[in-house]
Amino acid sequence: MNTSADIVIPYITLRRNEEAESFLMLCARMEDDRQMRLAYMDEEREDRDLHGVLWSRVSQSLGADRLPTGDPRWKLVHPSRQRETMLRLRCQVCCASTKTVRRLASERSGVLFLHTAQRDLGQLVRTWQPPVCVEHAKLAAARCPPLGREGHVALLARRFRLYGVIGTPHALACDGVRVLAGDDTPIPYGDPRLRWFLASQLVRELSDFEVVDLAELTPAT
Repeated sequence: MNTSADIVIPYITLRRNEEAESFLMLCARMEDDRQMRLAYMDEEREDRDLHGVLWSRVSQSLGADRLPTGDPRWKLVHPSRQRETMLRLRCQVCCASTKTVRRLASERSGVLFLHTAQRDLGQLVRTWQPPVCVEHAKLAAARCPPLGREGHVALLARRFRLYGVIGTPHALACDGVRVLAGDDTPIPYGDPRLRWFLASQLVRELSDFEVVDLAELTPAT
């Protein structure tokens, strides 16, 4: 988290001087199993996650404190910073480790997530919104366009396994790699479609959760 003209900018927000890698750097590569998959021409180990999924490259503009600098692009999220906060369960606003929180007058605790408001959440919720700390939960809801536009609910989750990713599908064509139409449907890890997928956000599946009022929460001791 840092500020610009007294406005708090969430850690995961993309900045105007951060740019995506050229599409021309994508190629097809044959792996040891003799199958082709999407790759970068100059691919490095950190371009893939532990499940072997290729991630979108976007430059980072960081200050001496290793925090993002530059004017915010409010509607966009930086892939690497979203992945970092979701993987390490860090606050999407300040990047601090999200300590477990609990409801006042309750012994039950968990990690706090925000999710777009829905009439029926069901027993499982798949989200690409990284967790938030109690101090920045309201700010995260206000700064995130989908949460502000569609409304939000606060979820106190006790189970939050890594599920998969969202991103952009690609395919091999006679003239090289081409981009396919896609949407924000999460693709689970292990799905063969991920061979030709460029991930942009990490997804967790929440279970054993309850809807809470932010005013009722306090950091667990």
